[in-house]
Amino acid sequence: MYIDGDAMQGETTSQERRMAGQPAARVLGHVVQCDGARAVIAATIGKDEVGIAGTWTVGKLISINLGTTRTVGLIYAIERPQRRWDDEGGNPIMVCVELIGEVRDGDGAPIFDRGITEYPHIGALAHRIRARDLRAIYDLGGRRSVTIGQLSQDNAIDACLAVDETLSRHFAFVGTTGVGKSTAVSLLLRKTIEARPDLRVLILDPHNEFAAALPEHSVRIDTNSLDLPFWLFRLEEFVEVLYRGREPVMEEVELLRDLIATAKHAYRNSGAGVLKRGGDSGITADTPLPYRMADLVHEIDERMGQLETKTERPYYRQLRARIEAALNDPRYRFMFSSHLIEDSIHETVGRIFRIPSEGRPVTCFEMAGLPSEVVNSVCSVLARLAFDLALWSDGRLKLLVLCEEAHRYMPADPRLGFAPTRHALSRIAKEGRKYGCYLGVVTQRPGDLDPTVLSQCSTVFAMRLANEQDQSIIRSAIADSSASTLAFLSAMGQREAIAFGDGVATTMRMKFEKLPDERLPGIKDKLADAAPASDGRSVDGVDLARIVEQMRSSGKRTRTTSGVFGAGTLGSVRDLPRDEEIAVPRSRFTR
Repeated sequence: MYIDGDAMQGETTSQERRMAGQPAARVLGHVVQCDGARAVIAATIGKDEVGIAGTWTVGKLISINLGTTRTVGLIYAIERPQRRWDDEGGNPIMVCVELIGEVRDGDGAPIFDRGITEYPHIGALAHRIRARDLRAIYDLGGRRSVTIGQLSQDNAIDACLAVDETLSRHFAFVGTTGVGKSTAVSLLLRKTIEARPDLRVLILDPHNEFAAALPEHSVRIDTNSLDLPFWLFRLEEFVEVLYRGREPVMEEVELLRDLIATAKHAYRNSGAGVLKRGGDSGITADTPLPYRMADLVHEIDERMGQLETKTERPYYRQLRARIEAALNDPRYRFMFSSHLIEDSIHETVGRIFRIPSEGRPVTCFEMAGLPSEVVNSVCSVLARLAFDLALWSDGRLKLLVLCEEAHRYMPADPRLGFAPTRHALSRIAKEGRKYGCYLGVVTQRPGDLDPTVLSQCSTVFAMRLANEQDQSIIRSAIADSSASTLAFLSAMGQREAIAFGDGVATTMRMKFEKLPDERLPGIKDKLADAAPASDGRSVDGVDLARIVEQMRSSGKRTRTTSGVFGAGTLGSVRDLPRDEEIAVPRSRFTR
């Protein structure tokens, strides 16, 4: 029986101890072919060794003994020549492995290096990898890390993740629906918050599920509590709201550009009592200064009455109608509902980005009840503010923007989606790490995601993917020599993932920790939906009365048409507890 010294060091796993009595239990075979990246191992399995053969399966790591070093290989194919099985005699098999690195004994502990400096020779002995060597392969070398699961090859060995590298260089979760992406993300967030208490997290949550998974760490912002004043929207974002996803009329947009700048100047110089056309040359439609919709509409009315604007009068009339429609739409009350206007950017930003955090550093922005016409604009505003906050805090504020269903905001086809949202998130992906603004991407269709954004994510968790195009995207993203690992993408189990990139020591196939049921994303909402109604109007667990009431309440008007354009209209103070002002000069947001 071959002994590789592991038993003498007392580092055997339970699997090794069970097989210690088997003849040649650790020996696989001998190298019979090798090129620059792969090797072939020949072995023979007798009729009494079928159980031992179960150790050498696709996806397992093996070790090739070269004396001073041990070459590590990943099994990606096994073949019985002539494809026949003999129940009586020995059965020769061919094991194909991909060479991924080397392990050498250091001072008291083995050390793993990627790449190959000494290739296996013909006849070199291949055997099951030592437990100590397996730990060395996935050792993070003292970097700050968290345990997120166990290795698929050996569940006695923890799967660890380098927190700082994963955040600062962005990360992505990809996998088809139902494989446990949201559960894995909530687990990672829990572990990251414990390791990095200074981190603030903004989750763009289209399914309203993460607040239930992080109840002690998060605050929930939905259509009822969202307070995002209209004057924080840039021109492109405000146009998206007015035109509700339709193609804008460029003549109207150009008029609106000048009108907003004039209204902002009027608010800033309200003591003068006059609207000065053109305003201050330093104020543009994109400057985040408050203004009154009353001033904007008043300026439209004045210009329509002037002779020199006769040809533009239809555009002014259409623009006024669009503004009134948005003001009277109850779905847009988060922008226009207040009766008092004030410069409250510090309060709005502080509340959304948890400054101060008050023990709850995570904001779950729930978009399920938000009208689809404004989702893009709101996401654009939030992503832009996150970058500006990190930029002007001189790196003191650390922010993670997590995008669930990221292909909605950053599609691969540049003709789809909303350009400002794409630009805001792409800016975080390309420049955010320098200022402490990080991006997390979660998608079930990596093929539909902007490849530029995915290429900026240096740590990727690839869960089960059935689509061939999606699999090819992930294969092209892997940088090291263990690309054969991704051959298992279509056959991985629940909670299982292949992790590769800067956040892990080397590419690893691992299984995420199992969360308790009460911490699963959306579990509380699912239980509430399943509860029968007290009045007996529930059918098969579906409370029709509650659903109809929610449908009706979403259409209720929160204000009357009269007085909409009165003096002192539209502010941004809501019935939420106020946080302290953030220590960021307001004037810097004019960038």
